[in-house]
Amino acid sequence: MLCGGSKSFYLASFALPGRVRQPATALYAFCRVADDAIDNGGGMRELEDLRLRLELIYRQQPIDHPADMAFAEVVREYDMPRELPEALLEGMLWDLQGREYHTLSDVYDYSTRVAGTVGAMMSVLMGARTPALLARATDLGIAMQLTNIARDVGEDARNGRLYLPRDWLLEEGIDPEDFLHNPRWSLALGRVVQRLLDAAEQLYRQADRGIDGLPFGCQFGIRAARTFYAEIGHELERRGLDSVSQRAVVPTSRKLWLALGLVGRILLPARSAAGEALPEARYLVDAAMLGPREPAGFFAPLTRALVLLDRLERRNREIAEIPGLNTVEGS
Repeated sequence: MLCGGSKSFYLASFALPGRVRQPATALYAFCRVADDAIDNGGGMRELEDLRLRLELIYRQQPIDHPADMAFAEVVREYDMPRELPEALLEGMLWDLQGREYHTLSDVYDYSTRVAGTVGAMMSVLMGARTPALLARATDLGIAMQLTNIARDVGEDARNGRLYLPRDWLLEEGIDPEDFLHNPRWSLALGRVVQRLLDAAEQLYRQADRGIDGLPFGCQFGIRAARTFYAEIGHELERRGLDSVSQRAVVPTSRKLWLALGLVGRILLPARSAAGEALPEARYLVDAAMLGPREPAGFFAPLTRALVLLDRLERRNREIAEIPGLNTVEGS
């Protein structure tokens, strides 16, 4: 799934240590399964199925699907806050509802759910659960989603979706509904795409400060993923900002060359990750911080066990109260 779904992430994953690469791949697999279920013609029924699958994952009784079983292990091992994958499904609900995005803040709201969540979950996997590092992780996820939106303007429009801020389009004299019915590139549209890429670039730069604060073995892989994705936007600029009649692609040879250029960054001093998250992403940071705090001292193993048992008992009580869940086959 990773190799076929995102060559950028696949290549960057080889630079992550195994202890992070394996759960990150499981995380990607579940997100890909969910995304494909909606993008391939799925509707509310498919979304409800995904919600039920998530319930079972958090009950540690996943359905017999590799992605669900692998993600259940991630949830158990890292005490993944449930609010994070639930926010991802909320973003998919917005797609099904055909929600409109009038301002950049609206686009941030959507991007927080479908991509900022992944940044926050990756941060949890790497043990980076401080407010500053989580804020920078959501910055990175949102920046990548803005790059996606800029790259896929034509493809999205042909599928009846428009993620560019509608207010920006109107400022350039472009009627959003007319564009959806007949997507065409123009200089005016190029200026809108450039504004979105500029917003993404600002978030990439903020995220850079957070990458410096990650565990040393994770920094190169995350920085590579960030660089490969930002390069999609740079390639789009080189192509005249036309993302309607063509799709910007970064060749593997170019990615490898970019990766070589990152080696020297390891020797530079770390920068402070301090700074608030985007207002649209603060609730994700708050949710991700609710994970376990590492106890210290001689009794640390016993303390961890008691904390986990308490969480498991409370979680089972909550799940037992969900109407109809006990009727699911295999529960």
